[in-house]
Amino acid sequence: MQIKLADFIKDSPAGAEAAAIVQRCVHCGFCTATCPTYQLLGDELDGPRGRIYLIKRVLEGVEPTTKTQQHLDRCLTCNSCETTCPSGVQYGRLVDIGRRVVDERVARSLRSRLWRTGIKEVCSGPLFAPALKLARWLRPLLPTALQHKIQRASPAGAWPRRQHARKMLLLAGCVQPAMSPNINAATARVFDALGIELLVPAAAGCCGAIRHHLSDQSGALEHAKRNIDAWWPHIQAGAEALVMNASGCGAMVREYAHLLRHDAHYAIKAARVSALTRDVAELLPALLTPLLAQRGKGARLVFHPPCTLQHAQKIRGVVEAMLQASGAEVLSFSESHLCCGSAGTYALLQPQLANQLRDRKLAALLASRPDTILSANIGCISHLAGAARVPVQHWIEWVDARLT
Repeated sequence: MQIKLADFIKDSPAGAEAAAIVQRCVHCGFCTATCPTYQLLGDELDGPRGRIYLIKRVLEGVEPTTKTQQHLDRCLTCNSCETTCPSGVQYGRLVDIGRRVVDERVARSLRSRLWRTGIKEVCSGPLFAPALKLARWLRPLLPTALQHKIQRASPAGAWPRRQHARKMLLLAGCVQPAMSPNINAATARVFDALGIELLVPAAAGCCGAIRHHLSDQSGALEHAKRNIDAWWPHIQAGAEALVMNASGCGAMVREYAHLLRHDAHYAIKAARVSALTRDVAELLPALLTPLLAQRGKGARLVFHPPCTLQHAQKIRGVVEAMLQASGAEVLSFSESHLCCGSAGTYALLQPQLANQLRDRKLAALLASRPDTILSANIGCISHLAGAARVPVQHWIEWVDARLT
């Protein structure tokens, strides 16, 4: 039975949303100039305009094929096209709906289903830490391509023990504590130096982005509801903000209000949670700039702004300005708007394209010979570190080292 646009709109809130987004697209083509996959492949169907055309045809009743699925799979959901679009088309939401509809119609191979299920179950739950520990132990025996993706974690250092009247919540994340535990510890130390205590509710976990972008919307919503339940008592007790030091998680949690807007029990809570969500780049630069004066002198830094920071959350320039004010030399680079190829699970599902984008990004980042590459998302950091010739770390770690 074919999907008809009228029935999909009538029977599903997602259908009405998809139709409204499609209708806003005027097909001007500005988005193709900033689409990473179009830049690499030069295929109209591997750009936002072409993918919108494919989704529209599917919603109108045209049977999707494995080629349709492939073109949608190749999208990084980097949202660069949204930054460029003069009509404000919310392409990221549309492609998530389109993928789900196509995945319901086009069966994947057994190998693909097992791989995607493994990623969802391992990367978004408690299995990730032991799996990574085993992979690190077996690293010399793994193929070179996998060895680059498995980095040794730097020691985390001490978590601050002082209590403060000002309290905020920190999302620890699902992969970050195992891949780079120092990011969370460094964040807590920096906030502690500013008189703010970070609380990490044990019941909170993966933000849900991994499942959401792999067409498991129901699983993503369960993660969102679990996190809201974990945070809500602290919010009621006066927690000032939900702190995100992984920009990908921040982008997802800001979407909770939208994703749960039709849920009678969670809609109000989700709206409150999204409103309280703040990336560290929004909270800290104004407070840190006076403390960092001249502490970065002599450093040559380049900052890679993740797509989830600059495109999804529209946070631009504040980290670079803070680093510059510290006395560091902050180097510019070309194509800063293009994705590095990490994009959550993209590097695992589309390794060839991801590595091409990584190498292109590193060539731009390293052209001015920086001492260190800084970023703001664990996926970007680990992806770039696998092939970089200089250290790659979260900017909060660099700041923490200057304050201690």
